[in-house]
Amino acid sequence: MDILKTVRLRWTPQFRAARPEQIRNAAGGYTFAVDDWARLRRFLTLGTDNGTFYTSDRELTFDNVDVVLRLTATDPIGLVERIVEVSEAGRAPRQNPVLFALAIAASGDDVDGRRAALAALPRVARTATALFLFADYVEQFRGWGRTLRRGVGQWYTDMPVDRLAYQLVKYRQRGGWTHRDLLRLASPSAVTDPARRFALNWAVGKGLNDYREPAVRLTDVELAAGQRSAVRPMLPRAEAVPDELAIVADFEDAQAASTPQRWVEIIGRGHGLSWEMLPTAALAEPAVWEALIAGGMPQTALMRQLPRLTKLGLLVGEVGHMVAEQLADPRALARARVHPVNVLVAQRTYASGRGVQGAGRWVPVPRIADALDAAFYAAYGAVRPAHKRTLLALDISGSMASFVSGLPVTCREASAALALVTAATEPRHRIVGFTAGRGGFSNPAIRDLDIGRRRRLDDVCRYTAGLPMGATDCALPMVWARENRVEVDTFHIYTDNETWYGSIHPHEALNRYRQTMGIDARLVVVAMTATGHSIADPDDPRQLDISGFDSAVPTLLADFSRGDI
Repeated sequence: MDILKTVRLRWTPQFRAARPEQIRNAAGGYTFAVDDWARLRRFLTLGTDNGTFYTSDRELTFDNVDVVLRLTATDPIGLVERIVEVSEAGRAPRQNPVLFALAIAASGDDVDGRRAALAALPRVARTATALFLFADYVEQFRGWGRTLRRGVGQWYTDMPVDRLAYQLVKYRQRGGWTHRDLLRLASPSAVTDPARRFALNWAVGKGLNDYREPAVRLTDVELAAGQRSAVRPMLPRAEAVPDELAIVADFEDAQAASTPQRWVEIIGRGHGLSWEMLPTAALAEPAVWEALIAGGMPQTALMRQLPRLTKLGLLVGEVGHMVAEQLADPRALARARVHPVNVLVAQRTYASGRGVQGAGRWVPVPRIADALDAAFYAAYGAVRPAHKRTLLALDISGSMASFVSGLPVTCREASAALALVTAATEPRHRIVGFTAGRGGFSNPAIRDLDIGRRRRLDDVCRYTAGLPMGATDCALPMVWARENRVEVDTFHIYTDNETWYGSIHPHEALNRYRQTMGIDARLVVVAMTATGHSIADPDDPRQLDISGFDSAVPTLLADFSRGDI
């Protein structure tokens, strides 16, 4: 080989920097650095659990923590605003990163930043489980000073009493924390509302007796007649406590009950008793679950309990029809902030007929598996198509087989499922998979993928996982489209950005495609890991980097393709 032919100025191999500002990625190739705000978005929506193919979870976590610490020092108010935005919009599949980032923001040197973070605590920690997790995280960075005590105390004093009672009963302890622990640390003061004061007293171990009144009051005459020792019948608890605390009475009644009929009657009171509030014996009774479903189980709880409901034989007939309708209800999904990736995990797990860890077996009901499939698309909401010629290019190299965000789904599987949402929206699309061939630069592997809405999500995941793997060359979609004269308005590349194998950089390949085809094509890079680099050129306004697990992705893709952003 003439070694001089390897030196070019028109394009550059990926193992060398094409521009001075490029940085070396973990695979040895050169890509562009993303700014701190983009890195924060990746961290909040993708997380760092399990690391990546090339980077350990510890190293990836510390890299992202450095970003959060920098933003805490430079723009703490902006940091809190981004955290709240991601959390309230349900844009992340797990709340751990947003709670962790909020804990850092609540521990910074800037007083206004700390106050903003703690003021945002009820908006981010919407459940007691999230509050317990925040308490765990915040102790890693600071002690229980006055502002932290006040912030946690206001979580208990500002929440409407009926919602607070529900949280106290449903999430009594998590991760070694109880409400008694937090209330002792926070010591909320000025609790003047009798119902709230009682709820907090109940949470630290006091009973309902303060609200139980005699059903019959003995007169002075009767008392004088020697009836002082008479047993005075008591009002039922549900009638004796304030309406805001009815759920507390229901919980205690359910714990004392021992028959399915009694549990069904308590659930039927309509105060929102959930399965977590019932004794273990009640959860083996089909009639109890029928009552819970009829009363309206929360969306996420319903998804998690599908294996149990299947084994109890409840998902056939009218009950199964009711469950299937609720699972795919877009309004119910939106109200519950159900993230599409969590639906994907639920669908794959349920359709497989066994638990993630191999524990538990069931025979999936096809109607339920189909409903979960529909729920995945519905969870993204309505997406207005761009009506552009779209190439959906999935990185199927070896590094994409890593698991993401602490979930039992790989980058490969998640990217295929995400691409299906755009495929269902855009009428003019084509889906390909790419990985560099094992025979050298002259042997690339790019292929049309046999995936689409006609295949269920679990089937698509199995198909994608079985594709042959190779090295990573993210320039291949543009190179292939140029060589084959494929007309593309927008390239969507789903990747971990660990490209290194190609003889030309992706942004250079895009420019060559534009020049050859005469199409001012756009490029969207859908990042599937929380690393600090991207193949998207930040100086090109027609290239965009987004986080793959952000639930707003399909809408962002369509808006960018149309030129709206």
